[in-house]
Amino acid sequence: MAAPASSRTGFRNSAFMRSLREPTGLLGFLFIFIIVAAALFAPVIAPYKPESIDVLNRLTGPSSEHWLGTDQLGRDTLSRLLYGARIALMVAIPAVLVGVIAGTFLGLIAGYFGGIVDSILLTFFDIVRSFPALLFAIAIIALTGPSLTMVVVIMGVTRFPTYARLIRAQVLKVREEEYVMASRALGSPTARIMRLDLIPNIVAPLLIQAAMDIPVVVTFEAGLSFVGLGVPPPTPSWGSILREGYAYVRGSPWLVTFGSLALVVATLGFTFFTEALRDSSDVKLQS
Repeated sequence: MAAPASSRTGFRNSAFMRSLREPTGLLGFLFIFIIVAAALFAPVIAPYKPESIDVLNRLTGPSSEHWLGTDQLGRDTLSRLLYGARIALMVAIPAVLVGVIAGTFLGLIAGYFGGIVDSILLTFFDIVRSFPALLFAIAIIALTGPSLTMVVVIMGVTRFPTYARLIRAQVLKVREEEYVMASRALGSPTARIMRLDLIPNIVAPLLIQAAMDIPVVVTFEAGLSFVGLGVPPPTPSWGSILREGYAYVRGSPWLVTFGSLALVVATLGFTFFTEALRDSSDVKLQS
């Protein structure tokens, strides 16, 4: 059965489709598609295993055999970049998800109850935000050792105050609306009001903010891997590729060049698309 005309029209006029009509939004979406496809299909696309060592072909330039050259151990750069996209998303998406869940829960409580609860939680948010994320990560990883899980936890902990403050601000706007007041008057439980009346009306800005934070987390993980505190070797990471290539940048610049290009594509992709999505969701701009 064909979809109703109203549904098709609604989808064509949705914020997502409007963002794709913008040149930067379309370009950003294409970049995101490339990164996600590389992560999902790395085992199929990669010409070699990322840990395969070939010392006879170490530090060779781009060729028909190794399209993006090899590193100091003869490992194929293209294969490591493709698998590095997996690591980038495996860190960014769970870390943002942890931050969103924690921030939404605490932001709802702060904005809905207000008063002393709001003051205590705001102070807590400020305390967490006062710790420099990089120094905090270095201190924790120096004690526990580098691991993918620890990077996810650290990024989730350092990002949740941003989401909590955003949710709190949205709740303060919505909690005095008539439908929320009506639910209170009918004696609806607080959890039900939050789930059915508040969250559906405040989630859009949160999702846009979360999408904009993905390249921040990707870059942060690459920075930790660059200084040797990210995912442990021989797991391929864009940051570790940059670190390994930096030592040979004069004679073999392709490692740094292609590793940096991967970070640029990921950052521009999420930034362009989410900015276009944010603008297309803004009612005032659309008017």
